[in-house]
Amino acid sequence: MFSVILLYALFASLFSLNKDTLNYSEPFFLIGSRMLFAGLLLVLHQFLFNRKNFNIKLPHLKYLFLLGFLNIYLTNIAEIWGLQQMVSAKACLIYSLSPFLAAIVAYFLLKERLTQKKWLGLCIGFMGLIPIFMSQSTSERTVNNMGFISLAEIALLTAVFCSVYGWTLLKKIISEYHYTPLLANGLSMTLGGILALMHSYISGEAWAPLPVTELKPFLQNTFWMCLISNIICYNLYGYLLKRYSATFMSFAGLITPFFASLFGWYFLGETITWHYFASIAIFSIGLTIFYQEELKRDAIFTKTSPSPS
Repeated sequence: MFSVILLYALFASLFSLNKDTLNYSEPFFLIGSRMLFAGLLLVLHQFLFNRKNFNIKLPHLKYLFLLGFLNIYLTNIAEIWGLQQMVSAKACLIYSLSPFLAAIVAYFLLKERLTQKKWLGLCIGFMGLIPIFMSQSTSERTVNNMGFISLAEIALLTAVFCSVYGWTLLKKIISEYHYTPLLANGLSMTLGGILALMHSYISGEAWAPLPVTELKPFLQNTFWMCLISNIICYNLYGYLLKRYSATFMSFAGLITPFFASLFGWYFLGETITWHYFASIAIFSIGLTIFYQEELKRDAIFTKTSPSPS
């Protein structure tokens, strides 16, 4: 259980680190360079120390490409753009929608059935967005074109959806196609990093010679983000998926906003308003109702499963 808490505390720290690093680098270059560097390290490690499992099959390339495009490139491009406009704690809270969006993805794409109680939990969970959407920074209001929701919030919601679908795809690649988490993440990060760097150049970021304003703090923060996110978190998450259900992992992610608010307040001097805590409370109620049904289903499955004998 300690590993799960550590995972989400580390995930929360990334929002503050990302926000701080934007002071020293263009956003898309930051994503691309970090992902490409970490991806190459993971692939190289797999090749040198576990070559017997370094086996990439042609029919699986489309899934690995989709994983890199959605879970690395699109998720992080949308996230970093939205993060520029809002406090890190708010961005992290929007990411707490992951369990709800995971259920919707499973309903439409995997044809999983949702009970009335789960639908109730989903509805309450989405109502938790209302207080947080009421609190918008000046930057958010300047890019707002839909009245009650800003483009920054839409970008974060897009990132959450792509991330949810990406984790589902990662589990499929690891469980069904028998790729190691190290190789699957390494290949997807390498591809996603290349796409993000192309995006950086095409979008007009200042490559003169690099889109970095202060090199030393950029390198320091990038090192820590690579270590925490790409090396530890992505692979720890893949490891924990073998020990815990995806349902439990999503539910445990509710602790992330608490760590994010603490880190944002302490390291970035961010102010957390009442809207934030109201949203957390509503999210908690929705998740509790939703996961009561999940736990009930797991209990029934355990009782009806045949014994190993």
